[in-house]
Amino acid sequence: MIPKIDNLPRPRVALFSGNYNYIRDGANQALNRLVNYLERRGCTVRIYSPTSNTPAFTPEGTLVSVPSISIPGRGEYRLGLGLPRAIRADLAAFAPDIVHLSAPDWTGTAAQRHARAAGIPVVASLHTRFEKYAAFYGARLLRPAMERHLARFYRRSDRILVPTPGIAREFEDAGLGAATRIWGRGVDRMQFSPQRRNTAWRRITGIADDEVAVLHFGRLVREKGLGEYAALCRRLLDEGLPIRPLVVGNGPERGWLARQLPEARFAGHLMGADLGRAVASADLFLNPSVTEAFGNVTLEAMASGLPTVCVDVPSGRNLLDGGSGILFAPGDTEAALRALRQLVNERDIRRAMGARARDASAAYDWDSASHQVLECYMEALGRGTARRTLRGTAAIATAA
Repeated sequence: MIPKIDNLPRPRVALFSGNYNYIRDGANQALNRLVNYLERRGCTVRIYSPTSNTPAFTPEGTLVSVPSISIPGRGEYRLGLGLPRAIRADLAAFAPDIVHLSAPDWTGTAAQRHARAAGIPVVASLHTRFEKYAAFYGARLLRPAMERHLARFYRRSDRILVPTPGIAREFEDAGLGAATRIWGRGVDRMQFSPQRRNTAWRRITGIADDEVAVLHFGRLVREKGLGEYAALCRRLLDEGLPIRPLVVGNGPERGWLARQLPEARFAGHLMGADLGRAVASADLFLNPSVTEAFGNVTLEAMASGLPTVCVDVPSGRNLLDGGSGILFAPGDTEAALRALRQLVNERDIRRAMGARARDASAAYDWDSASHQVLECYMEALGRGTARRTLRGTAAIATAA
């Protein structure tokens, strides 16, 4: 049930995004769901983001294109070029009550400075662990500078929205507990359901009935743990275990992954019912990514009735605490292999864990998650209910 908010005017929200709809990923899925919910609840939202001539989907709300350039080496992504005069004029005409920053890029930091100078409350939301990206692109020396930038960015925000209690505790330890609130996520349990499993689709895709399909689900980029996925599947295949790597998604590393795992079946980028069918037609989900902030793909796999083998980071720990999967420590290849062997070899355990995962996914609802953001806005404006403690918001997120 969505809790009530005081009967006061709803805010005008300027939302700044680094990628609102030109690539489909967990972050912009959450942002688009949020905008849809806010506008249904009477808010006015204007989104400022880089755009592309080939958007991945139709955006929610009113989208204003921000000048941007392609990111070198990652041409599918774009980098906003700050807050030029035309965008500042548009923002002034819109006259927002709240500025919401979802990316700590040039445009986000420029919007933060603008809002602070104008006395507009700033809400920042964390969607990915950017500080961990450097290790995947040969730029480890840049991590300290990235961490300093992120620390400044969040300290200069009036409220900080994070997706899990574990990350909230990290911010509390850094002295930001008073500003930190939880913004959880949801899942469409009709799109992602065990009922979507399709034996005929498996056979057409090249998965034999006696093979265990080990799923990779998401963008095919280095930071999603592709190297670990390939290495673990290769070990299982070399041991003679009856697995079939199943890759759902697309991206610049597809060719590399195909060379590492010629046995893999690639379903490509899917949407809607096709996506739900592909995920449910796997047998287990392997998620070795350490850069996830929430792990939407893990939750979608859970709703599809799949057990998950996941690296032990706050996102995975938050979702799988309760027998929905098996966690392994970062870098502990042998622990990951033990978990995978058990689930491959023991069908009953695999099915029981998948059933628990499906049940656990019922706790995650998109409208309830989006309402947490609206409550944060109202609180920042002094229009909301009594201020909650960090412990209280974590408890709400856990129960949501």
